[in-house]
Amino acid sequence: MASSTITPIAPAAAERATRAHPRGSGGQLIGAGAAIAALAIISMFVGVSDVSLPALLAGDQTAWDIFWISRVPRTISVVLAGMALSVAGLIMQLMARNKFVEPSTVGTVESASLGILVVTVAVPGAALLTKMSVAAVFAALGTGLFLLVLRRIPLRNTLLVPLVGIMLGGVIAAVTTFFAYRFDLLQTLNSWMIGDFSGVLRGRYELLWIVAVLTVVGYLCADRFTMAGMGQEFSTNLGMNYNKVMMTGLVIVSLISAVVVVSIGSIPFLGLIVPNLVSLAFGDNVRRSVPWVAVFGAGFVLACDIIGRTIRFPYEIPVGVVVSAIGSVLFLCLLLRKRERRG
Repeated sequence: MASSTITPIAPAAAERATRAHPRGSGGQLIGAGAAIAALAIISMFVGVSDVSLPALLAGDQTAWDIFWISRVPRTISVVLAGMALSVAGLIMQLMARNKFVEPSTVGTVESASLGILVVTVAVPGAALLTKMSVAAVFAALGTGLFLLVLRRIPLRNTLLVPLVGIMLGGVIAAVTTFFAYRFDLLQTLNSWMIGDFSGVLRGRYELLWIVAVLTVVGYLCADRFTMAGMGQEFSTNLGMNYNKVMMTGLVIVSLISAVVVVSIGSIPFLGLIVPNLVSLAFGDNVRRSVPWVAVFGAGFVLACDIIGRTIRFPYEIPVGVVVSAIGSVLFLCLLLRKRERRG
């Protein structure tokens, strides 16, 4: 009898605890943000040059110069790139109605690289802003082509969607590599295809503030992207301009991809892994997920960047390589988990 009176109380207590501290609550988000801030502070003091807190407090001018010229811009660029690419991946998944796509698996990044190659060959002395603009146009065209292919091909298996994107990206990458070889720009092309923060200095990362604005725009439009992800007929019945929302998402994803590729290089799998992990942890409420996706993305890239700088110290492994290694393993785990669910 005693046990029978105790048993019903446990679910009620659990329910009250869940209501008091729901998953993804504001307090938890603040805590996660504080953890990311701590990780960012650690990142500022990791490197070959002697930049330590005692040196800064002692007024070492060389240490302060390195701190403001290199370490602070690098940390800011890591956070901005991680946030923006993760949110871009979430938007891409809503647009394609598939959780296994992101800019580096649908040809967006490859198209942006092709755009940079074209402007480099046509206008060798072009400004960074010009390269970014051309790369954004090519990225939009490549992403639009992927979405068009999805509309024309009846894909019943969701796992085939990223395969189509990877094949499309492979074709674009092959064309880009061929022309880079013909114009002796293979080494330059490799710098665009591998994300690396080692060259980030004050005066060479400011374009990344654009992606911060685009991340905020993505958050404000989260509900519209959610409705658009339910299909054109459904969203039109709700009175929403489906084509306008899709165009907005296309512009956001293309600009973010172009800015990051021009400034840092490609960081694959980031926009795929982070939104899926957030979805597993906090559900599919996009409005609530966007801040978590941004925080997780920044933290993941910060951690990978620190690993890349310390695993072979004093040498540095590009962050794109570290993210690719970890991201590919997580991607396979997600695919296997999807397959197990299907039985």
